[in-house]
Amino acid sequence: MTGPGQLFAGVGRWKPTTGLDWVTKCLRNHTLHLVVPNVKYGIMIARNYWRKRMETAWTQAPIVWLSGVRRSGKTTLAQSLGAECIQYVNCDLPRVEDMVRDPELFYRSCTKPVVVLDEIHQLTDPARLLKIGADAFPQLRILATGSSTLAASRKFRDTLTGRKRVVHLTPVGWGELADFGVTLSHRLFHGGLPPALLAREKPGGFYAEWLDSFFARDIQRLFGFRDVDRFNALFEYLLRQSGGLFELSKAATALGISRPTVESHVRALETTHALTLVRPFHGGGQNELVKQPKLYGFDTGFVSYARGWDPLRPEDLGLLWEHLVLEHLQAHYPEVPARYWRDKSGRELDFVLAHSRDRVDVIECKWHPAAFDTGALAIFRGYYPHGRNYLLTPSGAPSYRRRYGDLEVLVGTPDDLAA
Repeated sequence: MTGPGQLFAGVGRWKPTTGLDWVTKCLRNHTLHLVVPNVKYGIMIARNYWRKRMETAWTQAPIVWLSGVRRSGKTTLAQSLGAECIQYVNCDLPRVEDMVRDPELFYRSCTKPVVVLDEIHQLTDPARLLKIGADAFPQLRILATGSSTLAASRKFRDTLTGRKRVVHLTPVGWGELADFGVTLSHRLFHGGLPPALLAREKPGGFYAEWLDSFFARDIQRLFGFRDVDRFNALFEYLLRQSGGLFELSKAATALGISRPTVESHVRALETTHALTLVRPFHGGGQNELVKQPKLYGFDTGFVSYARGWDPLRPEDLGLLWEHLVLEHLQAHYPEVPARYWRDKSGRELDFVLAHSRDRVDVIECKWHPAAFDTGALAIFRGYYPHGRNYLLTPSGAPSYRRRYGDLEVLVGTPDDLAA
C-alpha cells in the first residue's frame, strides 16, 4: 500500500508538489472551467467567477464547502472542473457509505488532486471523513457540496474549525447574464436556477416540482419536518411577502399555525438558503428599527411564481431588481452581511453594508433612477456620515456621480460597487 507521499507516483498519475502548485496546474490546464450545459444554444457556459472563488478558498483551507439551493448548479460546477482533475464521488449512492468506511484507505486510492464529495450530508459521519482528509492528506483539496449550511446538521458541529471555507453558490447573477445569453427581464421572470433560466418559456411545472423535491430531499432529511402541506403553505406565503417586513405573528395567524412552528420553519428555510432574513442596521440614530427583519426569497423566478406575476408588469420590476441586487451582494460580499435601515416614520434604505466603523455604504435599488428620493438617505447620513452612496439601476452603465443637495451619489449597476 502506498503512503500519502507516494500516492500519485506512476504512469498517468499526479505527482504532488509544494503547496497548491499541482492542484492549480491541473485546474488551469483544463480549459472548460466550471461550465454549465446551455440547452438553449448547445454550447458550454464558463462560470469563471465561481472558479476563482473556489481556488482562492483552497489557498486558505483544504476543504471548500460549496452550498446552495437545489438545482443551482453545484454538481455541474464540481464535475466541470475536469475529469482529469477531480475524483468525483456521488454520496447519494448507497454504495458510497461502504466505500468511505475507512477514510484513510479511501483517500489513498484517490488518484486526482481534487476530491469532490457531492451531497456529503447523506453520509453517516461526513465530518470524520472531511477531518481525516484535511489532516492526513494535505496534498489533496476537497470540495464538499450540500444544499444547506454546515450548521444544518449535528453531523458537522465543532469539527471542521480552521479546515474549511464556505462558498455559497447563488442563482445566476447580474454579472453572468451575458454569458448565459439572457436579458435582464428574462432573468427576473424565470429566476436564476439554470434549468429554468435557459428555458424559452417559463416552465411552471419546474417550480412546483422543485418545491416538492426541496421538502423531501432537504427539509425532511435535515430537520425531520413531516407535514409537507403546512411547510409549503408557509414557504409560498413567505415568497408572496418577499421584500417586505417579516411579521411572525401575522404569518402564524394567516396560516393557522403556531408561532414556534413558524419560527422553526423559517430557521430551516434560512439555513438551506431558500430564504434570507435581512436584519436592520442600527446604531446611534434615533427611532430606528432594531429587531424586525425583512425577508427575501432566494430567487426571483420563485417570487414571481408564488405571486402569480405572469407576465411581469412594469410595476413588478423594481421589487425583483432589488432581489437581484441582494443576490449580487451575497455572491460578491459574503463577509459583509447586507442590512437594511428604517426609522419609525417609515423612511427606509434598501441595503446597508457596514465595512467598518468609519465606512457604512448605502445602496438604493431603483428600476428607474428618477424614482430615487433622497429623504431617507439625508436622515441616515446625519447619523452615519462616513461611507459611499450608491443608486443601482439597470440603466446605470456607464456609471456617473450626481449631487443631490449635500449628498454625492454614484449612479450605476452592481458592477460599480467598490470592494
